[in-house]
Amino acid sequence: MRWALVKVCLAVTTMVVVAFAVPLGLVIKEMARDRAFSNAERQAAAVAPALSITTEREQLERVVASAGSDAQMAVHIPAVDGGQAVDIGRGRAAGADIATVRKMGRASTTEVPGGSTLLQPVALSSGAIAVVEVFVPESEVTNGVGTAWAVLAVVGAALVVGSVAVADRLGVRMVQPAQRLAEGAHELGEGKLGSRVPEEGPTELRLAAVAFNSMADQVVQLLANERELAADLSHRLRTPLTVLRLNAASLGQGPAADQTRAAVAQLEREVDTIIRTAREAKPQTAAAGPGTGCDAAEVVRERMKFWSALAEDEGRKWRLAGVERPVRIPVARADLAAALDALLGNVFRHTAEGTAFAVDVHNGDDAVIVLVSDAGPGIADPEAAMARGRGSGADGSTGLGLDIVRRLAESTGGDVRLGSSVLGGTEVRVWIQLDGRRPVRRGHRGAVRRRRRLALR
Repeated sequence: MRWALVKVCLAVTTMVVVAFAVPLGLVIKEMARDRAFSNAERQAAAVAPALSITTEREQLERVVASAGSDAQMAVHIPAVDGGQAVDIGRGRAAGADIATVRKMGRASTTEVPGGSTLLQPVALSSGAIAVVEVFVPESEVTNGVGTAWAVLAVVGAALVVGSVAVADRLGVRMVQPAQRLAEGAHELGEGKLGSRVPEEGPTELRLAAVAFNSMADQVVQLLANERELAADLSHRLRTPLTVLRLNAASLGQGPAADQTRAAVAQLEREVDTIIRTAREAKPQTAAAGPGTGCDAAEVVRERMKFWSALAEDEGRKWRLAGVERPVRIPVARADLAAALDALLGNVFRHTAEGTAFAVDVHNGDDAVIVLVSDAGPGIADPEAAMARGRGSGADGSTGLGLDIVRRLAESTGGDVRLGSSVLGGTEVRVWIQLDGRRPVRRGHRGAVRRRRRLALR
């Protein structure tokens, strides 16, 4: 495209320069010729008054010398009253040409060796016609023409070169954005999801770059959602895995029991690997759409029925409060169930058997708070526990459980806090905003302070 634009501009500019320069050069040549013959006519006109007064040779020679040069001017006086014809100066024109001008009575030019001559008829007092001959050398006819043509050629070449340079810059301005767009598409096709195109160049290419970047962002978003879905589904498998592990622990001793426990441990490791692999990209979570939501009290009661059976098997005391009346929240039922399973699964996974736990639901005017607390050893580093994708330490945690809970809360404008519970262990406080994504201002146990978001890692 770039060279095509340069060639087109070169052809057009060359045609324009030729169309103007050739006629202008011919006009300059004609003007130089007219200038030379105008000077010759002035010289001939300077002699005419003297011829009308006298025809004496000496006086006419002085007039010719003062008007020009006798080498370039001549006067041809015919014979009058039986006298002799008089020729003053160096004549170059043929006698036939002089006779023709004398007969026709008007000026004429003839070609002679070395240039041209102007033959100007002048009437004498006797009625005869004299002819004044002025020689115009070829050098005077072409004087300054070569210089003018050279200037025209230089100006024309400069115009052509300038137009080519401008066309090349315009071509670069058009081609480079197109090349970057092609390179960005190629990189995106190779899996480089961070590839973006600068929104530069002509309007059409800028719009194409905007559309490409928007498409790339959408692709990244879709892939992140895919990974998020895979991670969430994999994490939900940990709830039945927890049950299997607890049941396997109660099988006693024996080859079958050992194989079952080994299989459950292997399955947990595989699920953890899937979760960590799926969470390599930064996931995005959207808030529940209009019309979605659930009864938090009903979901909490339903999930506690499941976990209470496991609690009885392990001798855990548990308490449930705040679920006597419906509590509507703008969260999908499946998402809230997954978040509760993640929190309660962490209690069973990271605390010893017999450790008590409690679930409390507090319904306010603009928010709902879900508290999950236990009597375990607590969390030494809450920020590290809340950091996305971390926590894969000695206990084998992927760190995804608390992150699922946090994303659920933040999708409504709320957040999640870790602290110490009244039971002596960990308390997870999930703040779910009811009135949209308005910033939350709250404190722990009644103290009002600005909400802080934990950094994603």
